[in-house]
This record gives sequence, C-alpha cells and structure tokens, in this order.
Amino acid sequence: MGHLRGLPILIVSIIWHQCLGAAGHSLPACREQLEFRCSDGLCIPRLKVCDGQTDCEDGSDEHHCGKLLCKKDEFSCSSSRHCIPTRFLCNGVDDCSDSSDEASCLNCTAGFFSCGPFDACLPGHTLCDGQMDCKDGRDETKKMCGSARPHPQTSSGCPGSQFQCGDGKCISHSWRCDNSADCSDGSDEDNCVQNECQVNNGGCSHQCKDMEMGFYCDCPENMKLIGDSQCEEVNTCLEHDVCDQLCVRMNSSLTCDCHEGYQMNPTTGECKAKGKEAQLVFTTAKEIQWTSITGTEFGQLAPHFPGLGPVAVLASNRTLYRAHQGRGSIYRMSMDGKLQDAALVLKVQGSVSGLAVDWIHHLLYWTSMEGGSVNVGLLDGSAQRQLITGLDKPSAVAVDPLLGLLFWAECGSSPKIERVSLDGRNRMALVTSSIRHPVALTLDMPRQLLYWVDQGMRSISRINLEGRHRKAVVESNGYLDRPFGLAVFEGYVYWSDEVTHSICRASKHNGIHLQVLQTNVTSPGSLVFVHPVLQLTGQAVCGHTGVVCQHKCVVNLTSETPGFICTRLQTEKNRSVEIPAISRTVPASSLTDPAFAGILSLIMFLSVLLVGMALWWWREEFRPSRSLTAQSFSLKESQDLLIQAAPTAPNTCLIKETLLKLDFDGE
Repeated sequence: MGHLRGLPILIVSIIWHQCLGAAGHSLPACREQLEFRCSDGLCIPRLKVCDGQTDCEDGSDEHHCGKLLCKKDEFSCSSSRHCIPTRFLCNGVDDCSDSSDEASCLNCTAGFFSCGPFDACLPGHTLCDGQMDCKDGRDETKKMCGSARPHPQTSSGCPGSQFQCGDGKCISHSWRCDNSADCSDGSDEDNCVQNECQVNNGGCSHQCKDMEMGFYCDCPENMKLIGDSQCEEVNTCLEHDVCDQLCVRMNSSLTCDCHEGYQMNPTTGECKAKGKEAQLVFTTAKEIQWTSITGTEFGQLAPHFPGLGPVAVLASNRTLYRAHQGRGSIYRMSMDGKLQDAALVLKVQGSVSGLAVDWIHHLLYWTSMEGGSVNVGLLDGSAQRQLITGLDKPSAVAVDPLLGLLFWAECGSSPKIERVSLDGRNRMALVTSSIRHPVALTLDMPRQLLYWVDQGMRSISRINLEGRHRKAVVESNGYLDRPFGLAVFEGYVYWSDEVTHSICRASKHNGIHLQVLQTNVTSPGSLVFVHPVLQLTGQAVCGHTGVVCQHKCVVNLTSETPGFICTRLQTEKNRSVEIPAISRTVPASSLTDPAFAGILSLIMFLSVLLVGMALWWWREEFRPSRSLTAQSFSLKESQDLLIQAAPTAPNTCLIKETLLKLDFDGE
C-alpha cells in the first residue's frame, strides 16, 4: 500500500493547479481597444499607455514603448517624447513642455539667467552688456542679443509657437517675414535678415529650417506637422482612415474589424449595427421628427413640442430628454408612449445650449450660455449643480461615461474645446486654434474620436480624446452653410443645416458620399441617434478616470464638490452596512461564463474523487490482517474511539481503566 500514499498528494496538486488556472482565467478580458491589461491583471484606459506616467502598479503600461531616438545634437525630453536642439538646454524656456530641458540647470530665481548646467546664474541686466559673463559666452550671442524681441527671461504673453507684435497681438510664427505685414505696426516684417530659428527655435516644436526670407518648421520621419509649428506622432490607422472601427497594422498593411454588437459587411468592409435599424431623431421649429439612417423612412414623434433646443436619449428605455431653445427647462418623454405628455424634469438657470445623457451613472449634463457653465443633474431631476463655471458662451457638451470623460465647446471670444473628468477635475484644453464657432459635439465611441461642427469655418472636424490627430472631415460643400446638429453612426457623420433646410450625411473618414436624407425641413436643429449599441453597459468609473467601481456608484450632488462614492453592501447580523470602496481591479467572471463553469465542474469532480480515494486508502491502511483475533480488533477499535473522545486529562485515567478491564476480560 505504500505506493498509494502519494496519490492524494498528487490529486491535491492537480486541483491546486486547476484552481490557480481558474483564478487566472476568471478575470474578464479588458474592453478591446478601450483598455490595456497590466501584467497584474488590472485594466486601465489605453489613453494612459506610454504617456510617461506609471498607471499600472507594476509599471507594465510604460514597458515596450520604444525609446525616442534623437540626433547627436538634440536632447530627448523625458515624458513629452520630443527632440529639441541642445542649444535650447537651460535657456530659461520650457521647450519640452515637461521642463526636463531645464531640470538639470541651476535653479535661477526670477530676473536671473542660467549660463548652463555647470555655470552661474546671471542678473538679467548683465545680458547683452558687451561683456561675456558666461563661460561659453551664451549671454552675448546673436541669439540673445541680435533680435529686437525680448530675451527669454522677459514674459511675452504669447505661446512659444506664436510671435508677439509690437502692439501685443499674437500671430503665427509662419506669418513672420513672409513679405506681408500681419501686425498693425509691421513688426512681423522687421529684422528679417536674421536667423529666426535662433529665437525660441522659431516657435517650432522640433526642427526649424531657416530660409533666405523667413523659415519653416519640420518634423522627424515618424511625425507630421500640425498647425505650422507643432509635430505629433503619426497614427497609421488614423492617417489612412479606412477602418470604421478596429484597425490593426500587420506587416505594413492594415486589417479592419468591428466591435461587439456590429458585423462587417463582407463587400464594403463597413461595420453595421446588429438588431433593429437605428432611428435619427431631430428637432425642428414645429416638432420632433425621426428618419431612418438612409432617409427612406421618416415620421413625427412629438407634433406638439416645437423648438430647436438640444435633445439627448437614454437608449435602454427609449427616453428622450429635450430642452427648449432660449429657455431653462428640460423635459422627458418616452418614444414608446404619449410623446405629447412631456414631463418637466429640471428647471434650470439660463437657457440650455447643449445636452448629454450619462447612461452609466444616470446623470444629465448641460451647458448654459448665460451662466457660462457646464452643469450636472440626476436623471430623475431630484438634484442639480454647476460643475464648471467661468466659461465664455459654452455651446455644446458630450460625455463618455465608460472612460469617465466630459467634453464641452465654447464659442465666445476665445473659442475652444475642453475636457474634464466627470467630477470636474483634470481639466484639459483639446482645441484652441483654427476654431471659430463650434455649435455641436458628438463622440465616435468605437474609435474614441470626438467630432465637432464649426459654423464659422463651415466644417466638421475630429480629434482623438487627447486632442491629437486632428482632421477636417467635411468642409463647405453647399450643405454646410449654417450647420447646427451633429451625430455619428457606423461609417457616417450626420448634420442639420439651417440654410438649406436639410438633414445630410457623408463619410466620417473623408466627407465623400454626400447624401441629403431630408429636405424642406423647417429650421432643423439638434440630432441624436437611438440604438442600444451606442450606449453599451459597463461598470461605472464613478467619476474618476481610470478607476473601475465593482459595486454601486452613489452620486452626491449636494456636497461642496460633486461626490462619486463606490459603495459595497455587507450584511452582518442582518444589518446592511455601506462601506466606501474604490477598486482599481476588474470583477471576476460570473458562473454563467462557460469556460469558468467548465473549470468549476472539473474541480468539483476531482474533489469528489479525492474524498473517495481518501476513504478507500483509509480503509485499506487500517484494515486488520486475517491473523488478528476478535479480541485484539475490539481493543484497537475501542482505543481509537476513546482517544478521539478524550480532550482533557481526567479522561486519561478513564482510558487506562477501560483498557485494563478489557485485558482482564480477554484472559
């Protein structure tokens, strides 16, 4: 029987290995194209991969990012992945945008100039005084002294990529020395014989090329020029822009695929949503109407609810949220009920210019031009508050609750597009140039792109959620005279136009395949698509970008700042207790997962087998030999029972007495 004693150990090892495997496989896959799985299993947004900051606890999001190769006369910035000329080191200007080019320099106070990493700090008045005070003479170089522009220690009030006129106006560096006076005082055409690249690198983020008249900015091979002066890395998929959704580069070729909930058309390669056909809902001066995505079908939704105000939808129960233009009221109505019986949800201050539904946290976000604010309220209307204030005519809002990001546009004196986390933190400007009058925003969720329509430029453009890879998708084509509403679905971008009284669509990639879906529409307004695939269910990020809440997310709008609390319900002595718990881990798969259920069944089978083998082994091990007498067997059995039932010392005497009595009887 000795060879069988190792059998239970072997079975336990097998079960332990299976348990470990089950634990490893119980973690669900990260949302494809939206998240990155760390080596320890944590899911983080792909936007945070290779951004120069460690977001995975094991740092795996910053592994294999590739080292940025700079030339021998260039300096590699730490986190911004830029190369700058070495002559810009320690010049008192943050040329890297992360201050890494100034980090190794002497910490000179305001009004002083650094001579370099291993030299002194000079008082500002010693610059260009005809005497070399720095060891390398940089305080008297032509770069410092040969220009009428202020030296780097003097604040200019213009970004590094722009030139400041004598009257304080900021213009693009590319307009300087182009034989055309763009400054009112003509200062942009002064001193043009000098090398403009020697002053702040001409405002170029990377390479500045001096010319006989003027200069131009250039980029390394793996980057492209944006806005005349800034370089950004080339995204091959977005550069070619041929895939509706997923794009994978393999062996210098691109392969397209579709997200869950879509299927690819084998002929055209387009990603088409599964299920019923989507409806495009739009407002007019007289009513709310709908049309099919091809314009072949259309109808009325609310014939007695006029107004051009914004509209949003909660797809799970087909509920529309709607605001009157110029009024401070938000209404709710069911698309499957009596739409004329609209219910007032919120009465707000100022008119509502933009509206968006957060279907994960059950919130409404809206913009108010008069209040200059982005606001948030519960879907049931029980609470509301201002989230972002001090804005200049905010005109539109969009939300991605799966990533925890909120976007808005401003069309005031300094038009721009910005984003924040759902709790109002981590504010970031995305678009600040080449934008005039943005009136609508929409998200292409499968590709994580933000689209906006600009009435002033009569164009539709897009960027990624970090503000990069900008592209004008549709430009003035006769149906963009005064665009108002905007929506994206499948492979098309849709918009309304007040001048042509039409609802149109075109390719979201390059604006081709223009199609007019509806004509003679009386003052068409906002647009929104109704389809479940556009509002996928998922775990709440609970207000914090990159954090996943495993349990219930409770939103508190009555506190001083918006509160997002992830709570876990625990039962102890029949009492439910709420425990705050922000979790960065993803939940385990449910037992309905076929793979996990199969593993669980295997574990149960092996457990039963182990118990059976253990009982069989026990009986075989302690079975008496045939030479034993009945008396000795009775004694052994009685001894085992008594010893097992004897927890204290007094019972030891009882054991001895019983054994003596049994021996005596046996004689």
